[in-house]
Amino acid sequence: MNKRYFGTDGIRGRTNSPPMTAETALRLGMAAARYFRRVDDRRHMVVIGKDTRLSGYMLENALTAGFTSAGMDVNLFGPLPTPAVAALTQSRRADLGVMITASHNPYDDNGIKLFGADGFKLDDKAELEIEARMDGDHEDAYATPEQIGRARRVDDAQARYVEIVKATFPRQMRLTGLRIVVDCANGAAYKVAPTALWELGADVIPVNDDPNGFNINENCGAVAPHGLPGHVLKHRADLGIALDGDADRVILSDETGKIIDGDQLIGAIALAFRKKGRLANNCIVTTVMSNMGLEQALADQGVAVERTRVGDRYVTEAMQAGASNVGGEQSGHIVLSDFATTGDALIAALQVLALIVENNKPASRLLSVFEPVPQVLKNVRYAWDGNHGNPLEWDAVKAVITESEAALKGKGRLLVRASGTEPVIRVMAEGPRKQIEPIVDAICRTIAPSP
Repeated sequence: MNKRYFGTDGIRGRTNSPPMTAETALRLGMAAARYFRRVDDRRHMVVIGKDTRLSGYMLENALTAGFTSAGMDVNLFGPLPTPAVAALTQSRRADLGVMITASHNPYDDNGIKLFGADGFKLDDKAELEIEARMDGDHEDAYATPEQIGRARRVDDAQARYVEIVKATFPRQMRLTGLRIVVDCANGAAYKVAPTALWELGADVIPVNDDPNGFNINENCGAVAPHGLPGHVLKHRADLGIALDGDADRVILSDETGKIIDGDQLIGAIALAFRKKGRLANNCIVTTVMSNMGLEQALADQGVAVERTRVGDRYVTEAMQAGASNVGGEQSGHIVLSDFATTGDALIAALQVLALIVENNKPASRLLSVFEPVPQVLKNVRYAWDGNHGNPLEWDAVKAVITESEAALKGKGRLLVRASGTEPVIRVMAEGPRKQIEPIVDAICRTIAPSP
């Protein structure tokens, strides 16, 4: 069954346009409350965090109204990273965690992610059941007057998360003597990221840490890390850390200004874990987007790679099924299940910093794990008007994809997929650069012809 509201990472869209409206948030709150209150009649609790988008206030209030009207108590965290909400859902023994964020998208989008009591994102079955309740009759959802939920602010949520993050760093180590630039993307981690690094002893230079409701992810952070090397070189830093808007993605810059993507980070952490006998089943999980060079390099070291569809939720599900403790995406979602239930940018960065401290070597010596196979990735935004459908269903697009796959057979690979969070087609090819660039361009032109 196809979902009406949920995509690959919660519900997401342009603010004040369906489905990302206050009405949808209200109905979601009521529906999710009904779903999670079905077990017993005790008081139930939901925790809610958000990033720094202006629209977060609107959606927070609508969700709170929905949950409290259905009899759930609400704890409001304010601006906090997505992985913090997952972790605090567990630690506060909540029934449900909610994060209001559109992650790496621009400010005029927003979204809602849901976590179960175990801190993991909901599976497809749960999302479908909640959707059915959203579209159904809400009369039986309303609590009696004496059972209406209470809402309150939790003022120490940021401090609690900082302690959770610091606990993942080796206790005998400190970051004293290291200078670190952290690009907060004007997002949810603008306070907690610099604080955690400073409390561990680092000399911290925060940038893009002044959110105004409109500048989240704007030419900064993990989705636009081109400015990070300049800050690293200017301040003669040992490492640059770029987070995305909700701090579940991380991209790094080494001390020379070289950008380090998620694939290199996954490889470096996996090999470090394997050396210490900590890599579960000598296997990692990544997605179909990861570079073939990562798979080849890890295979040479006896580490298997399992690929999933794109989305850190699917990575996490595969890790659970295969008992892996390292996984992630090229985009910078790094899932380390020994420490967290979802991608956590700060925790991943601290594992890299532990490598630097332990080996007393610069990031440039530790984080170039493999030579990437040439890869070209382009995103094509298309107009969604409800009349023309998904471009991947057009005959002309299907034909050019078939021709391209035939041309690359035995030399590389092609992946064309629709984004699960925005009207974008992602076109990726790996192989000989002279061949893959025209292939990607031809597919992009077919999807969105130049005017």
